Amino acid sequence: MFVKLIATLLELLLPYILEYMIDDIAPLKNIKLILVWGFAMVALALVVRFLSVGANKGSVKIAKMCIYDMRQDLFEKSMALSGDQMDDKTLPSLISRMTSDSYNIQGFMQIVQTLAIRAPFLLFGGIIITLTMDRPLAMILAALAPIMLFCVVLISRKGIPLYDIVQKRLDSVVRIMRENITGVRVIKALSKQEHEKTRFEKANEDMNQSEIKASIIMSLPGPVVSLFMNVGLTIVVLFGAYRVNKGAMESGVILAFLSYFQMILMGVLILNRLFLVMSKANASANRIEDVMKLQNDLQVVKDAPRYEGDDYIVFDNVSFTYSPRKGKDAKLTSFAGEKRAKTLDSVSFKMKKGTTLGLIGPTGCGKTSIVNLLMRFYDPEDGHIYIENKDVRSFDLNELRRHFGVVFQNDSLLADTIEQNINFGRNLKREDIQRATEDAMADEFISEYPDKLDHMSAIGGANFSGGQKQRLLVSRALAGNSPIIILDDSSSALDYKTDSLLRQNIKAHYKDATLIVVAQRVSSIMGLDQIIMLEDGKIKGMGKHEELLKSTPEYKEIYLTQMGEV
Repeated sequence: MFVKLIATLLELLLPYILEYMIDDIAPLKNIKLILVWGFAMVALALVVRFLSVGANKGSVKIAKMCIYDMRQDLFEKSMALSGDQMDDKTLPSLISRMTSDSYNIQGFMQIVQTLAIRAPFLLFGGIIITLTMDRPLAMILAALAPIMLFCVVLISRKGIPLYDIVQKRLDSVVRIMRENITGVRVIKALSKQEHEKTRFEKANEDMNQSEIKASIIMSLPGPVVSLFMNVGLTIVVLFGAYRVNKGAMESGVILAFLSYFQMILMGVLILNRLFLVMSKANASANRIEDVMKLQNDLQVVKDAPRYEGDDYIVFDNVSFTYSPRKGKDAKLTSFAGEKRAKTLDSVSFKMKKGTTLGLIGPTGCGKTSIVNLLMRFYDPEDGHIYIENKDVRSFDLNELRRHFGVVFQNDSLLADTIEQNINFGRNLKREDIQRATEDAMADEFISEYPDKLDHMSAIGGANFSGGQKQRLLVSRALAGNSPIIILDDSSSALDYKTDSLLRQNIKAHYKDATLIVVAQRVSSIMGLDQIIMLEDGKIKGMGKHEELLKSTPEYKEIYLTQMGEV
């Protein structure tokens, strides 16, 4: 900014030197003196250009460094958001804040380091210098400047809120794009390309119209300023010619005034551009700040009560409801203010260390919600959850989650090697990874690749079948030898034989691990130590397979239906 300041001040000298050459040097008819001053102007112009280019390069570098840090902070913050906060902000919105919004701020930071210095000095510096040259003529510029600035500020204040709307509409566009890209196979299979095209077109049109409206308003200062400047320029030429004719001023002053007039016009237009860029950056900065200022709502509760007993995992009268816009298990009503059904309602159960538990029930009954609460992605409204006699809220989150090896419903693979997808940055030994692939029945197809564990996965594991992908994900959960293993619907794509062998391997090789299996198939959990049948967030039955067949009609109905006996 200091370099740009020096360049701008030197630039302001050029018209002054021109006026001096025309009015004072030229009448002397000394060619050498004219050439000296001419070369001085050329040298000054080159110095101005050199300094300006250097300042611009510096501003680009600094802006990129700042935005790099900001993106890193925003990414780190996004990773630390709780389930509640993530559901509220939404994934597409976080993506657009990290991309489009940060790009808008980068553009503003890049420009403000140079133009924010250049514009006011061209504007006010030009007016001050012209006042020293000819005060009556300079008063025309002095009178026009505040009028033009007022127009720029007034119109910009109207335009700034509109860019916030534009960014929100962009969130919708990103969301639909993400949904269609990830679900492109289903869309093609159901021949819904036209339907999705229409849906995207509507979101795109809404954003486009908002952006057009904002851009039209923010483009108004340019023509308004040009109108005032052209009127002022005409007055300066007429009034200046009149004063030269009267002998009140020299002709070189008019030429200098015209140059300063252009500088002042440039200063006002630059300010207009700054306001335009600032309008976008302001809306983007507010959206990023909205995420960055979020406080962690999953704080460690040091005085949380302890559980007295020898059970390893305990749910004690736990109730939980997703807030609006939270989670797919949320059962929201259509009417504002109407009470929402609880996702989990007074759920209680206990597990000894090394035992196994199965969770089964219809879609939306709260199975995955139990997993989310156990790993503390959310906190319950009522009740307590204990691991090793400690309330989960008393754990540091990283310490708590090191207890788990988990496969979620919609888990994905990264565009990396099979080994790195299983390792997942945990610095696991290769032999542990190899053992996990064997236990998860993934070694069957991995061994067929020439590069074995070094075989690359496409984004999302697109180059693997559903069953292969699930076996790799189970390998990831087993490889860390975690004390608690959670398999959330991780065998839905496996055939019955592979599923059975997988369960046998886990039972044989992970005897010390506490296992929780969320399943849709009775066959996946019928051999576990304990099974919980959930419905509408409540426990309908709990016990072993044989006990539930006798005590819980809902469980028996699922069993008979799946086994083909109904």
